[in-house]
Amino acid sequence: MTTSAAAPARHVLEQACSAAGLNPEGAEALRLAENQIWRLPGQRVIVRIAREGQSAAASREVRVARWLAEENVAAVRLIDVKQPVEVDGRPVTFWAELPPQEHGSVEDLALLLSQLHSLPAPDIELGYLDPLVRVEERLQAATTIRDDDREWLHGLHRDLAAAWADRPAGLPDRAVHGDAWPGNIVRTVDGVLMMDLERFSVGPPEWDLVSTAVRAKTTGAVSMREYDRFCAEYGHDVTAWEGYPILARVRELRMVTYAVQHASSNEEWIRQAQYRIDCLRGRSGPRPWSWQGIL
Repeated sequence: MTTSAAAPARHVLEQACSAAGLNPEGAEALRLAENQIWRLPGQRVIVRIAREGQSAAASREVRVARWLAEENVAAVRLIDVKQPVEVDGRPVTFWAELPPQEHGSVEDLALLLSQLHSLPAPDIELGYLDPLVRVEERLQAATTIRDDDREWLHGLHRDLAAAWADRPAGLPDRAVHGDAWPGNIVRTVDGVLMMDLERFSVGPPEWDLVSTAVRAKTTGAVSMREYDRFCAEYGHDVTAWEGYPILARVRELRMVTYAVQHASSNEEWIRQAQYRIDCLRGRSGPRPWSWQGIL
């Protein structure tokens, strides 16, 4: 992290903490990326600063966290202050600090998703799932890809938007996490918890299952043995659904445009973004491919 990156976030942090009655002195920056994460030592509080324009998403995340607490779903918990707080257009939320943790397994993820999807859709405003959110924005902002690749990705985006709108029927709509992968599940001494609630919405549960299937069948990040355990724990294999190819391609496109978005800041990420494009365009052989992480 750099001083220049931390300085503006610290101003927002101090103003937000003051509004919430918290002391920002000695705050530690844990992560300075799209969403900035700070720790308040001695108070067991984590402060999350979202980017500008995300006030509605932050308010939804607060509603979701309160609903999950009411339903006894294992997830990160808010602290008892009025929130979100907005400073300079950036929404800020405050969370109870977790004990030492590690990423969960695919079985941990399946267990929590099974619990979540067993609940009826909550009586709170979540909005309906948009699996292609920010794809167009990321493509427009990309500076490291060739024009022909950009146009091809725009065409794929249009095709997938139409396919999503006309997808086959599947499981009944439920509240879905929206970004369900083991990196958003943590294991602590208190058990397994769900994190990163900002993409919650109402939609097909298959969307939460597709991420793990894609990690097994597209990127190779999950072994087939792990994937079988995931399906056994959840009780359903999304790849058997006729709509799977649509949602899988959407997830792949999202992973490509995420890499494209961040590519300009790192030479290795430029190569990774291009490799992902080449894979989708049929230039790198059949799935599974070996995609490396970004950030």
